This record gives sequence, C-alpha cells and structure tokens, in this order.
Amino acid sequence: MRTDARRHHDPQVRGFASDNYAGAHPEVLAAIALANGGHQVAYGEDDYTGHLQRVMHSHFGPTAEAFPVFNGTGANVVALQALTDRWGAVICAESAHINVDEGGAPERMGGLKLLTVPTPDGKLTPELIDRQAYGWDDEHRAMPQVVSITQNTELGTVYTPDEIRAICDHAHERGMKVHLDGARIANAAASLDVPMRTFTNTVGVDVLSLGGTKNGALFGEAVVVLNPDAVRAMKHLRKLSMQLASKMRFVSVQLEALLAKDLWLRNARHANAMAQRLAEGVRAIDGVEILHPVQANAVFARLPHAVSERLQKRFRFYFWDETAGDVRWMCAFDTREDDVDAFLQALKEEMAR
Repeated sequence: MRTDARRHHDPQVRGFASDNYAGAHPEVLAAIALANGGHQVAYGEDDYTGHLQRVMHSHFGPTAEAFPVFNGTGANVVALQALTDRWGAVICAESAHINVDEGGAPERMGGLKLLTVPTPDGKLTPELIDRQAYGWDDEHRAMPQVVSITQNTELGTVYTPDEIRAICDHAHERGMKVHLDGARIANAAASLDVPMRTFTNTVGVDVLSLGGTKNGALFGEAVVVLNPDAVRAMKHLRKLSMQLASKMRFVSVQLEALLAKDLWLRNARHANAMAQRLAEGVRAIDGVEILHPVQANAVFARLPHAVSERLQKRFRFYFWDETAGDVRWMCAFDTREDDVDAFLQALKEEMAR
C-alpha cells in the first residue's frame, strides 16, 4: 500500500517533559489494526466496546460500567457532571488537574464550582476536606456535593487504600460522593503493588476517570461508573459534552489491549522504575533538591533557574514553579535507562558550569 506520509521527527529523541510525549505502545497499535476493517456499529454498540465492559468487570467488579471518551479532561467533566446538581460544587486539592490544567473546563463546560484546598503534597484528608465541606443549606454558597481526588496526585504522591477509604467514608457521611481522577492510575497501582480495585470501588469511590493515554494508548480514556446509584444520565452527558466517539471501537480496543492482560501494569512499572533511577541519580548531585517523595513516574526538583534553562536546550521538561526554580521530570513506558543516564550526565555538566 502506497503512502506519501513522511516521518518528521527523530524517533530516538526522548525527553522528560510529560508521559504524553511518548508514542503509542506497539501492542496498542496492533490492537487498533486488529479492530480495523469491515463495518461495526457506531457510537459504542460495537463488539469491542461490549467486550471492554467484561474487561472492566474483571478489574472493578460486575457492577462497573465503562463509558469511553476522547481525553482526560472530557472524562473528568463528564464524571463530575454526572455526580452533581446544577447548584453543586466539587471539593478538590488546589493542585488538582481539574483546577490547574483543564482550562476552566469544569467551570465553563460543566457549570461546576470548584472549592479548592491547599495541600502540602497534593493529597486531601478528611480534615482538609472539612475546610470546604459546609454550607449545604446556604443558598448563597455553591453546595458541596463531590470530593475529587487524583491517584497518583499531580505532585507524584500516592494515596494508600486506607487514606482513600477514610476520604470516602468521610464524604459519604456528609452526603457527598467521591470521584477519582485516574489519569495515572496504573502508576499508582504499580507503586502500591495492588489491584486497582483495592483503592477504588473496594474503599468506596463512586466514579473513576480511567486514563490510557499516559500509559501507552494513542488516545482515549474512560469514565468508569463504580456505584450506579451515584450517577444520572451518563449516556446523555457524554454526548452533550462532545465526548461520544462515533468509531468508538478504536478507543475501546486500546483500553482492552492495555487492561485485558498485564500491559497496563508492565508499562507503569517500567515508567516508575525509570523515575526511581532518575531520582537516585539526582540525589547524588549537589545543589539539586528533590521536593516530594518519588512514588510513581514523576520527579519534582529544585535547582538554579539558569541551570534548568540550559538543560532545557538539551532535554525537554517543564518548570513547575518557575519563580521558585521548581521543575518536573516525567518518565514514560518507553523511557530507557540510557535516556535517564544521559539526562543525569547533562544535569551534572550544567550544574558544574
């Protein structure tokens, strides 16, 4: 088959800016090709989306229902809308992706009020939740109806199952529901060395945004309803939120490729291991401070601003807090040991200048 497409990048170049920079895993690409050809019913009535439900049952139990969507922001907006009334609000960490990195989508597209809480490590606690969990009968205040947590967090830290159980129990006692943003849920499960159900439906999470893109998918995530009694009109909300894929089989088959066996876990374990290798090397370099526990595939560090600027010319990565000199280095499923070692050598050279 002839194609006029040309490669416009060097496939040997890797950076530490984001796990979104990585390509798709070869097994995922093979699954997409497998699902291609012939006709399948559109809008989720296809065989692949049907089989995905059985895969989700194996991870989250027989009542779990997956609603594939295009991306993580879409998953979060759809999930949070399904859990709230028009007058509802969502309690989240100040550092939460829904607050910092979704362009105001929960507010503008979902019509939600976010009630944020500063945290030292990206993790909420029952005590921190109570800073915003009040005023249910006050018509002048948006009503707290949902607690949203991220696992692992935006600062690379991981909740234990007991910590999430405490949050769920606390929220449910106050009539609120719990949403978990699992854009990197695989990395958290790999870090804890437990099944995903251990810190989701088993401990009381109502709805999960399950990530695929950061763990080897080409595109696609899913809203996974763990507690059917907690949501309303998911199918309608997905459509009006512009997250209903016509050729949904190509989203579903990617999630199946990741989750049906252990690809999701292999990818996450490797990314986490590369972050540990990076962190160990960084700790040996004078003048570089690691800011948070390295529990998944992220390393947050503080170093001289000028060093970071020079290093960015050699490897891609982002400032997290440019004023303080804080940076974030991410590892992915395709990060190699040689990539980490080359980055550490470059960091040593720039620190020595």
